[in-house]
Amino acid sequence: MEQKNNTPKSIDEYILQYPHEIQVILNTLRKVIKETAPTADEKISYGMPTFVLNGNLVHFAAFKNHIGFYPTPNGINRFKQELSEYKTSKGAVQFPIGKPIPYELVSKIVKFRVDENNKKAEEKILKKK
Repeated sequence: MEQKNNTPKSIDEYILQYPHEIQVILNTLRKVIKETAPTADEKISYGMPTFVLNGNLVHFAAFKNHIGFYPTPNGINRFKQELSEYKTSKGAVQFPIGKPIPYELVSKIVKFRVDENNKKAEEKILKKK
């Protein structure tokens, strides 16, 4: 179920290349992110659905056995305890297919990332003054 060679041009295109049961998960994940970060823009980056707000916010992707969620190393570190039952790496977490996705936790992580990116953007503006 790995992504095909032709890179999708939109998140809709990305999601449509997967079987229905995976599409349901990806669409729900997208909805949770959009509800938590309504002003974020969507794009495809690194071949993955990406949300951008004052820089990259989060990415997600479907794989054979898991859904990858990429909230940057800070997003993983801040929620290390809550993510302890999942396989994590520096900036990623793997949600196994066949187990419920912790959408409430995803929302908390996205909110953290929105606050983090907004704070960085504000600091950047203040430095220019």
